Amino acid sequence: MLRINVVTLFPEWFAAPLSSSILGRAAKAGLVQYRVVQLRDYTHDKHQTVDDAPYGGGAGMVLKPEPFFEAVEDLNAKPPIVLLSARGRPFRHDTAVRFAVGGELTLLCGHYKDVDQRVAEGLGAEEVSIGDFVLSGGEHYDGLLAPPSYTRPPSYRGLDVPDVLLSGDHDEIAAWRAAQAERLTRERRPDIWLKHGE
Repeated sequence: MLRINVVTLFPEWFAAPLSSSILGRAAKAGLVQYRVVQLRDYTHDKHQTVDDAPYGGGAGMVLKPEPFFEAVEDLNAKPPIVLLSARGRPFRHDTAVRFAVGGELTLLCGHYKDVDQRVAEGLGAEEVSIGDFVLSGGEHYDGLLAPPSYTRPPSYRGLDVPDVLLSGDHDEIAAWRAAQAERLTRERRPDIWLKHGE
């Protein structure tokens, strides 16, 4: 049986899709088990804060690393762990096959501007994009994949925010972000990079 864990701010959204059609029939047949958890359950303040402003400035809010780490540990999740991200490699047929033949799959659902990059790095999460379309956050906006985002705390479990984002030097920050966007686009989406150079 395949166990699929979903970590999300909106667990109620998954109730109907996971109990209907093919997904629901698979669960009833004992082929798959779904565990959907609320990310806010892994916060420790009275407001259940999951996000904060990005280091280096800019619009939007970034989801903090701590709740994701604690949720994955509480689930005792085994790889693969997938961070759903517009910055990720595209979801393809071979991706689906690879995930389907395993015993467990954990999906980390982002929201707002981005998820702190230390979630992908520290949890060994694979960043996967489900397609080139605009979601509620406007994730694709300038032709290239977005650079990594970071928020508080500046250091978490030995993973530090890049010094440049803490420097206050807006020109250096802009240059770092541009270089990261170019690097990620070349590595993960050469199709977009080729169009960008036209």
